[in-house]
Amino acid sequence: MTDTSWPLAAAALFWIALHLGIAGSPLRALATRRLGDNGFRAAFSLLSLLGILALAITYRRADGAPLWDLGPAGRWLPLLLMLPALWLFVGSVTGINPTAVGGERQLDREDLVRGVFRVTRHPMLWAFALWAGSHLAARGAMPDALLFGSLLVTALAGMASIDRKRAAAAPAAWGRFAAATSIVPFVAILGRRNRLVWSEIGGWRLLLAVLAWGLLAALHPIVIGVPALPG
Repeated sequence: MTDTSWPLAAAALFWIALHLGIAGSPLRALATRRLGDNGFRAAFSLLSLLGILALAITYRRADGAPLWDLGPAGRWLPLLLMLPALWLFVGSVTGINPTAVGGERQLDREDLVRGVFRVTRHPMLWAFALWAGSHLAARGAMPDALLFGSLLVTALAGMASIDRKRAAAAPAAWGRFAAATSIVPFVAILGRRNRLVWSEIGGWRLLLAVLAWGLLAALHPIVIGVPALPG
């Protein structure tokens, strides 16, 4: 690891510790007792923002030798996987999301399992996982492994962490929701515990995802400095 990668490694460790060591551990309950629910959420949001800024700043300053190279196929992965990632993200923020912050209040609703939540009960975290995982595969240098690897770990581990917290807080309501959904996309549908209803997803959500995909691809070389379309 180069000298320029150590600050990024520290930022990645802070990010993982914040999300898995505090938000996903008994320390959350201790912090909530001291700060209250709103106080904890405010403090956690502020620390998360600082963590993202630290990752972004230290990533731009880091360099390192390539660890792997998947070739042309790997460089196409972000462009291809960002479309389903954005579709999941749009579905998660435009519907009732019981896995979001404060979403446990929605668990008693009759119409909870709708849209992309029939595909997976964690569409937002899967969106982040697809984004981080595809970029990790395509860009195999040490800084990329630290940045995208830390984001991928927290996205994947966060799914089980949210399940545990929701199950402890509302065992009966969460049990009904979990029984009709799955962590891994399409598993509940393939297991006949659910079905895909395209009318609930809505063509406008897919259109919004496509528009966001095109806009991000166009802005990628300007904002990130790397073209989204492999050369």
